[in-house]
Amino acid sequence: MTVRLDATPDQVATAARRVMARCEELARVTSAPGRIERVYLSPEHARVNRLAAEWMRELGMTTRQDAAGNQIGRLEAATGAIPDRDAPALLIGSHLDTVPDAGRYDGIVGVLMGLEVVRLLRVPAPDDAWRSPFPFAIEVAAFSDEEGTRFGKALLGSSALAGTWDDDWWRLTDADGTTLREAFLDFGLDPTRLGEAARRPGDLVGYLEAHIEQGPELDRRGESLAVVSSIAGARRFQLLVEGEARHAGGTPYDMRRDALLGASEAALAIEAICRAEQHIIGTVGQLEVFPGAVNIVPGQARLSVDLRGEFDGERDRTWAAISRELDAIMGRRGLRWSGHQVHSAPAVFCAPILQDVIREGIVSTLPPGSDAPATIFSRAGHDGMALGAVTDVGMIFLRNPDGISHHPDEAVSGADVALGIRALAESVLHLAAEPR
Repeated sequence: MTVRLDATPDQVATAARRVMARCEELARVTSAPGRIERVYLSPEHARVNRLAAEWMRELGMTTRQDAAGNQIGRLEAATGAIPDRDAPALLIGSHLDTVPDAGRYDGIVGVLMGLEVVRLLRVPAPDDAWRSPFPFAIEVAAFSDEEGTRFGKALLGSSALAGTWDDDWWRLTDADGTTLREAFLDFGLDPTRLGEAARRPGDLVGYLEAHIEQGPELDRRGESLAVVSSIAGARRFQLLVEGEARHAGGTPYDMRRDALLGASEAALAIEAICRAEQHIIGTVGQLEVFPGAVNIVPGQARLSVDLRGEFDGERDRTWAAISRELDAIMGRRGLRWSGHQVHSAPAVFCAPILQDVIREGIVSTLPPGSDAPATIFSRAGHDGMALGAVTDVGMIFLRNPDGISHHPDEAVSGADVALGIRALAESVLHLAAEPR
């Protein structure tokens, strides 16, 4: 079935202005005055879910908060005048939670663009309702915990929807010692019904996500939009370096076993090894020193390692190389090191058919004769990583000036949002036209 996008430039521009204004409105929902912070199962989470539900209902969508706290809106397909409530759905979405001191657009813009795509594509039904014009429903998901800020485990909301929830997560605690199970109950959710959030493969046609690029590639290319080929696989580790705490003045250098210097050399080695690889990013984001006194040689250091790669095999070989180098560093310095993995997620490759329809959608926004749109892989994680367990995934990136993300200065232009809305809507049309 082919349906042409019947939208004027003014309608798309108005949709983009609405997205930008709602990003500002959501930015005011925060637990930290003067900066943006919204975490899972908080009062702020409940407030943005209510706002999202209101905007979904404005479009004629039915709404529900699922058993994991995700806010879902659905525009039914129709068989004649009768809504087909059993039709599979194309899911469009992203997340509304944030990191501490966040920007306005990471995740949020993707949810709001999904709503504007529904606005452009919906058709009136004989019963004065709105329907999807396709043989599938359209759903918009506002996921509840992509960042993992509160409990240290990312993708909780989308993992629940994908049916990959791990019961060990119920024991996770936040900084105040509240367990995830307790937080569910405080929020009004029933942990015993968590499984009701899970979707089956037959429930979904696919998953599309629009997101600001969390890097500078599009900005450097001077392009507005890109097809995402894959989402990098990630492994995270907590490392412990052990030496000996001794008096800073009385301990000569040849007797020192300085854990901080060993950890510092390890961080530099991680940078050097990863920089030598084309598709690997390694980051030491946390470093703690004990006992932490100004006049004591540090006896212990703890550091984190975040390792990401387009291909899991390359990422794992890089970790093996890092481990060998840490053995050498600690051996030279008379130190011991150990590490344990705290997170592992395989790379997720976007489905070829969804890459193709997104590419066609972007091409529809370009002047005739333009070069093909960029295809890049995402070095950052997204809800699509979890959704890949239950359905095909496709992503579109929007230009992010200077590549700043997870920061108040992250940005996207209204003009690029307008192009993204049109491209995403055209992508859905091309998907609907594909033979099934």
